[in-house]
Amino acid sequence: MTVMSARAEVDSDLRTIDELATAAGLTVRTTRYYASLGLLPPPARRGRMAWYDDTHLARLEMIRALQGHGFTLQAIERYLASLPADAGVEDLAVQRAMLTSWTVGEPQELTRRQLDQHAGRRLSDDEVTLIEEFGLLRRVTGERGARFTPVHGFDVAVELLQVDIPVAGMRAAGDAIERHMSALAEELTQVLHDEVVEPWRQERDHRSREDAAQLEATISILRRLTLDAIVRGFQRSANQVIARSLDRR
Repeated sequence: MTVMSARAEVDSDLRTIDELATAAGLTVRTTRYYASLGLLPPPARRGRMAWYDDTHLARLEMIRALQGHGFTLQAIERYLASLPADAGVEDLAVQRAMLTSWTVGEPQELTRRQLDQHAGRRLSDDEVTLIEEFGLLRRVTGERGARFTPVHGFDVAVELLQVDIPVAGMRAAGDAIERHMSALAEELTQVLHDEVVEPWRQERDHRSREDAAQLEATISILRRLTLDAIVRGFQRSANQVIARSLDRR
């Protein structure tokens, strides 16, 4: 039976492995590899033919999005395994939006030499270790040697190391930022979930794939505006601290 004659017997939304790979922007080999890792649910079978639906495509899109934001395949595998087995296209789109919208830019995996080039100067081993401790650089050691992935904020850390500030002071400032930002991120994410995502989910039976894409775009805009509000809020609070200090003096 040819592919064309087999298609006449199945839903028009179903795809062959070749069509699925093309729609996801992947090679067939990579798509099969992801399937072998259990990242995709089993396809529908019609005789000897395997057919893939929009849910398979949505999972591949999530895998690509998460990889593009620095997640390893192992982390993606654990995350996808935690999702409900019946998670649909809209659910996966929402999950992808919630996980990826905060990240800025594509991750880069660099050699030690490339890391120095990225920093604009030669970094000492102690400086590299310190930036790692600040959480602004990830190191992975494999068969090809050590590879480094700068995190958003890496450039700021490089500049900070050239300022005449004791390392203890840098650590204290980093700890304060991490402590307060973690609490703020947790609270703001909960607000986003309760006020935007959950109401959308309650009406998901009436939602389309295009609606899910629009929600993802909306969440991205909200987060960009939130980041701007955080910066402006800190500036305002810092100015108030300065004003109070002047009043006391």
